[in-house]
Amino acid sequence: MTALNIDTLKFARRLKEAGFDDKQAEALVEGLGEIDATNLATKSDLKDLELRLMKLHIASVGATVALVVGLLKLFP
Repeated sequence: MTALNIDTLKFARRLKEAGFDDKQAEALVEGLGEIDATNLATKSDLKDLELRLMKLHIASVGATVALVVGLLKLFP
């Protein structure tokens, strides 16, 4: 399990400064520490997804153009 890399003490202090009481701040920080970050997307994952979506978009535009050209040939 990969944990989130956060400064828990600094985060708890910021929560307290924002109005959280000690129990609330500690509970939130502990909860964040238990998050399983192994399935979070990385920048590389997002770049791969962007490339796949771009390819899909280009293919759909190509198919639309082919469809329009084919229809224009049927109905001159």
